[in-house]
Amino acid sequence: MAPDCAVDGGIEAPIDTDGLRGKLTPDAPLAKLVWFKSGGKADWLFEPADMDDLREFLRRLGGDLPIMALGLGSNMIVRDGGVPGVVIKLGKQFADVSIDDESCIVECGGGAHGILVASAARDCGVAGLEFMRGIPGTVGGFVRMNGGAYGREVSDVLIDCTVVMPGGQCLTLPAADLQYSYRHSALPKGAVVVSARFQGVPGDPEAIGAKMDEIAEARENSQPLRTKTGGSTFKNPPGKKAWELVDAAGCRGLKMGGAQVSEKHANFLINTGDATSADIEGLGEEVRRRVYANSGTELEWEIQRVGRP
Repeated sequence: MAPDCAVDGGIEAPIDTDGLRGKLTPDAPLAKLVWFKSGGKADWLFEPADMDDLREFLRRLGGDLPIMALGLGSNMIVRDGGVPGVVIKLGKQFADVSIDDESCIVECGGGAHGILVASAARDCGVAGLEFMRGIPGTVGGFVRMNGGAYGREVSDVLIDCTVVMPGGQCLTLPAADLQYSYRHSALPKGAVVVSARFQGVPGDPEAIGAKMDEIAEARENSQPLRTKTGGSTFKNPPGKKAWELVDAAGCRGLKMGGAQVSEKHANFLINTGDATSADIEGLGEEVRRRVYANSGTELEWEIQRVGRP
């Protein structure tokens, strides 16, 4: 018989964990799991052993607690008061990528990294997914946020996705049901994306690789990749670029506590070493205030802000 789900510290779990094989951690620090390296704890962090384990865990939970899926934590501010309910972290068991050479359909686990998806497609001569090389994150996050970069986004290539709902029900949702718009979807609240299918087109591996290299070089040259950051902070308003508006408002290099607007790319916030999430979010709000005062444009957050202040 498989061992019971491990629960640290003898704290009573919110459900009967007998027979579950994943890891359930109370008061789990999240700062180490997000790119900003700041923020509080999750009430509970569950790392399922596999798909069946995840479904059974959520079935037993029965929708009684809030659920939040966490990928690479690259586009997220976890507030200092922590995240209520249960955070689900998908591991390598959810990171497989398989490709049908004939149809050019790429099927990925929700925990697969964008660079892995793009590279696997390249190796099989499947084009159209090169842009995923430029998005720091996992498939689950891409699907939820309509992730995009360098002129393409998930809504251009997604066929459907499979999700597990808070009560454990498994659903396959066609792309049309997600009502995609810019960095937004109608994915049901609490749904955990466990897999997705993308439609590619035939291509030459060498040409695909060259395009991926161009994307990687462009990111390296323009973005503060070697800092504690969260990626693009604000959505581009229609017909405008967020970084230009931030720059024009005199915010490049602006600081608040340990947080700073990047000198390299004005639409990136960085943790210079000891920033709290309140510093980072507060700096973002100050940038929004200054941009509105300067241009009359109200910037919208692209980065997710989750948890208790």
